[in-house]
Amino acid sequence: MQRFETKTVVITGAASGMGRAAVHRFSQEGANVVALDIDEAGLKETVETLDPARTATQLCDTSDEAAVKTAIDTAARTFGGIDILINNAGIAVQGDVETTDFETFRKVFAVNVDGYFLMAKHAMPFLLKSGGAIVMTSSVSGIGGDWNMLAYDASKGAVSNMVRAMAMDYGPRGVRVNAIAPTATKTPLAEGTTEDPEITKAFMDRLSIRRYGTPEDMAAAMAFLASEDASYITGVILPVDGGMSASNGQPRQ
Repeated sequence: MQRFETKTVVITGAASGMGRAAVHRFSQEGANVVALDIDEAGLKETVETLDPARTATQLCDTSDEAAVKTAIDTAARTFGGIDILINNAGIAVQGDVETTDFETFRKVFAVNVDGYFLMAKHAMPFLLKSGGAIVMTSSVSGIGGDWNMLAYDASKGAVSNMVRAMAMDYGPRGVRVNAIAPTATKTPLAEGTTEDPEITKAFMDRLSIRRYGTPEDMAAAMAFLASEDASYITGVILPVDGGMSASNGQPRQ
């Protein structure tokens, strides 16, 4: 199915994990894809099997406004516009309010929040022309809290409400804005969780679908929200969490 034929999609955090899976998913469905990351080697691996006529890469620190503007303008110039933005770049650190220093807190927000704002801000003129869509990567941690993940949880909560605010502002102007909210997914970012047997056992007791999510699971949800199949959906934070958010928190019997 070629839901995105003739569409141009810009994807951040594209060098690995969910971003890489999203690049492949949108490419398979016919899109022109612009893959952004700070990891040059990872970007090359992401696109090495894809059609070079429909694929471009660019190094971009999404917390740097000048770099973002250059990346967006280059993407639009390369393929004649932008139809979809996938805000996916992210970092995570552990710590509570006492153990998280302010520099670390700000770094998490710079990538997870400032970067999403800047990408949306500079892509929006092109999205308004195309009647496009934005999909952001929030988290179940943007819906409820974790232990010892203060900065990350706060940043994802900000992303979730950024999505809602932008959906209100831009729905009347023809741009939809949604987010996926993954649980722990088998990506490099979550290796400390997904590769630990004790954590995994406890984690599986919180899930109805008893496995970790995959990058491909998340890319499928991104593609749905970006597609015309979701044309009447905006402002939604879609849990892609194996049923975790269906639980009331009681332990499994």
